[in-house]
Amino acid sequence: MPSPAPLQCLRCGKPDRQPISRPPFPNELGQRLVAEICSECWDEWKQRQMLLINHYGLNVRDPQAREFLVTNLRAFLFAEGDDQAEIDPSREGDVSW
Repeated sequence: MPSPAPLQCLRCGKPDRQPISRPPFPNELGQRLVAEICSECWDEWKQRQMLLINHYGLNVRDPQAREFLVTNLRAFLFAEGDDQAEIDPSREGDVSW
């Protein structure tokens, strides 16, 4: 399988970036991520997602938690909406979902 052609990443704006190797989701969002987001920004999102899951104690099987993560993904990678959740380390241990 040939490697995907370089792209200009929508998030970081850098040209000739390596795209994500395969769609992370089997839907339109997954295809959009491959077409518009570089692998480095995707890796940054995965780190942010892990922080959100841990900070808010999310159960990723819960539909509300998944919706929360997708909303934050769109805000983080595509600058869509202004719903990006804050991570306040001073509240560690007392954040409830």
